[in-house]
Amino acid sequence: MKRIIIFTILIIGVYSSYAGGGWVYGKNQGYFKLAENMIRSPYFFDGDGEVIDIPTTSLYTTNLYVEYGLGDNWNVIAYVPFFVRATQNKQVFNQSGLENEGFELNSFGDADVGIKYGFNQKGPVVFAASLILGIPSGQNKPEGSLQTGDGEFNQLIKLEASHSFYPKPFYVTGFVGFNNRTNNFSEEFRYGAEVGYTSEKLYLILKIKSVESLYNGGGDADAANTFFGNNIEYFSITPEVDYNFSETLGLSASAGFAASGRNQLASPNFSLGIYYQMK
Repeated sequence: MKRIIIFTILIIGVYSSYAGGGWVYGKNQGYFKLAENMIRSPYFFDGDGEVIDIPTTSLYTTNLYVEYGLGDNWNVIAYVPFFVRATQNKQVFNQSGLENEGFELNSFGDADVGIKYGFNQKGPVVFAASLILGIPSGQNKPEGSLQTGDGEFNQLIKLEASHSFYPKPFYVTGFVGFNNRTNNFSEEFRYGAEVGYTSEKLYLILKIKSVESLYNGGGDADAANTFFGNNIEYFSITPEVDYNFSETLGLSASAGFAASGRNQLASPNFSLGIYYQMK
């Protein structure tokens, strides 16, 4: 029987209802989120989108996300995975008794830094344009098939639009983006949307996101390693719940899934974080 496995990529959902979208923070306002992401899987989407068995592989990412206002329309953005632990279980073949050694790797991950400009912020639909730079700060020399970074410097250009159905407690956001990659990695087209329900304490959010490879890279391997290969694609669905303890402090939890994927682990990704909003 064919397995039906759903997954999400690891850096989906660093934004919550407060951050991201077409809205920007005012001067000296901001959003800070400390989170832990986890994915553990014995399955993998191959280059044809089929699910195959692999030695159980895990990635645990402790990260900090920041969005901070420099002025009325300008924000700086940073995503810093300051501790990444990747593991792959030992594999034992029952008939032959042969073993494949397991691996583990603990390192800094690939960080993102960028700037975001908001416009039409007082209109019914608000817009923001971002330039995000992917810094190859992770470990890109494989330990077995494990890495904590891809070793390439990329530039993501993104346009976002958002609308709040005031006084009804709903909002909607959409985005499109183009990710220029180096080191023979293929460029990517990205798009997605987010809908949310907001109350004084509780935020219910549903996000969808798609990454499509242009398959124009010169690299000869679709999956250079388990986490950071070339030509990664997915269509993800991520429900998220945020709870405010106070006007500034809250807890966020999400579980990411996808209907399809290529060159990526094939299991859910879970995230738990605590956030602080500076007003």
